[in-house]
Amino acid sequence: MNISIIGGGAWGTTLAQVLADNKNNVLIRDINLDFVNKINVWHFHPSFAVSIPESIKATSSLEEAVNYSDIIVLCVPTKVIRSVISQIDKLANSQKLYINVSKGIEPETGDLVSDIVKEVTSPNKIKGFVVLSGPSHAEELIFRKFTTLVSASTNKELAKMIQELFANNYLRVYTSTDVRGVEVGGAVKNAIAVVSGIASGLGLGENARAALICRGMKELVQIIETLGGKKETAYGLSGLGDLIVTASSMNSRNFKTGLKIGQGQSVVEAVNSSSQTVEGIRTINACYQIAKKYNLDLPIINTSYELVNNKIDLNGGVSMLLNRKLKPEN
Repeated sequence: MNISIIGGGAWGTTLAQVLADNKNNVLIRDINLDFVNKINVWHFHPSFAVSIPESIKATSSLEEAVNYSDIIVLCVPTKVIRSVISQIDKLANSQKLYINVSKGIEPETGDLVSDIVKEVTSPNKIKGFVVLSGPSHAEELIFRKFTTLVSASTNKELAKMIQELFANNYLRVYTSTDVRGVEVGGAVKNAIAVVSGIASGLGLGENARAALICRGMKELVQIIETLGGKKETAYGLSGLGDLIVTASSMNSRNFKTGLKIGQGQSVVEAVNSSSQTVEGIRTINACYQIAKKYNLDLPIINTSYELVNNKIDLNGGVSMLLNRKLKPEN
């Protein structure tokens, strides 16, 4: 089967390897010509010093990638995803099945990627939408280390189709119909991971990290339910599972960004020092707006918003959380 991946960074090219291992033909589109050259000429992963199957091809042409396949894997930063989907829609010469693997919420609108696809895609050019998410570092999956994901769609048959497309002897894929729950979980965990990194950078210890992950989980559940997802999804792979791996690992770009902030770098310096997209800062801003809109009690999100937007300093952020009124746990 032919499959197009839009975005050839760490995650996009890693998923391309999974699909190639499963005997599919993959064309990656990326605007970085060095990435395209590494894939086509050297058959090397653009982000890791790892060779990839020669059957994986790359192009800088969006039109070529869009019309190579009727299956489009969206793997670009959420800050450009509205623009990219709009361009895809104009270039498409047939109906497309969108698979979203990007994890974020649009701060200006509070929209999820599924919302954006519905808003900017012509009804006669969309075959369906699936989100593929879960606890997964590209740094491990590229070496074919065991990983689990969730394929979610309101159409059970499409969810099952994508499950079978990606699953193999090192990648296990489950299905779900809770698209919103899976999308929100994958996004909000990035925000909590930044905060966890900040705490580690400040030297607050393992106890503090455990507390932030646990109480952050409570906030994640609130946001999922508020945006139409299911509570049980929050405690699955795309929620709790992804939160665990992202908020406690040096393979996590969001955790490492928070760590640098906690160690004294500015938010801009920390984000710019990452070679990969850091979605957590944008997600903090998006979640803060959601909390205001729906009157949610999200102390970790609210404090991190004040901090990353330079309204308080690091010590002020710690004080805001620790000096809150004492209350029952639940």
